[in-house]
Amino acid sequence: MNKVDQTESKVSGGKIVRYVVCILLCFLSILPFYILIINSTLKSTEIVTGIKLIPGGEFITNFKGLLAGSEKTSGVNVLQAMLNSLLVTVPATALQIYFGSLTAYAVTVYNFKLKKFAWGFIYAIMMIPQQVSIVGFIKICNLTHLYGSFLALIIPAIAAPTTVYFMKQYMETGLSVEIVEAARIDGSGEIHTFNTIVLPLLKPAMATQAIFGFVASWNNLYTPSIILATERQKQTMPMYVSALKANDKSRDWGQIYCGLFTTVLPILVMYFFLSKYIIAGVALGGVKE
Repeated sequence: MNKVDQTESKVSGGKIVRYVVCILLCFLSILPFYILIINSTLKSTEIVTGIKLIPGGEFITNFKGLLAGSEKTSGVNVLQAMLNSLLVTVPATALQIYFGSLTAYAVTVYNFKLKKFAWGFIYAIMMIPQQVSIVGFIKICNLTHLYGSFLALIIPAIAAPTTVYFMKQYMETGLSVEIVEAARIDGSGEIHTFNTIVLPLLKPAMATQAIFGFVASWNNLYTPSIILATERQKQTMPMYVSALKANDKSRDWGQIYCGLFTTVLPILVMYFFLSKYIIAGVALGGVKE
């Protein structure tokens, strides 16, 4: 066997290993979702006996139980909980993307004395866990009479340092400052330039961050469970599913898995609509010339 044949053999062997690893990772990623779907179609007594791979016929019964509401969920049904989550997640995601992009634009395009300090401050905020500031956040909500309101979960989304960081990285490679300068020469105002010229150029990065922001807000249990603790009729989907699991003596695992499946659906829909932008957004936002 000559050197060429040995090289081709090594290359083909490497491809086989990569394919096997990728298939295994795909299988491990899909398996939990498959089991979730299967369990949502089974009775509670069937689920506790072990893992099942064949679907049952109890999905409609389980979903009707979620629609009926219960004492465990304060009479809230799955559709109301989903609506509450949408009322929080959609505006929070929109504010996060717009103001995160606006902040990144200011740090990237403008030169001012405290620019390095501002960027360092954003870095510092990224390192602070949410749990550290929750006490002060609750006091602010009480002072502003926002405790128990959806606004307490929506307005803070404006300050999203992770989104600012990602958008700035994208702008450094995907935004030409010359275009902004040309717009200024033509008499375009700063806000008009950002809204009509800059934002359309940021669509891949905005779509990527929209997915991340939507998932983070939709799955958030910690903050809503504190802010909406006294407003049980406003509980979000994570709070709703958590309430279903609260009483370990009367858990209906079929309804719980059906609720989890319903929780995942909006995330999947969001992902399918915007997934084509993820690779472009991550690649352009993470690579510098």
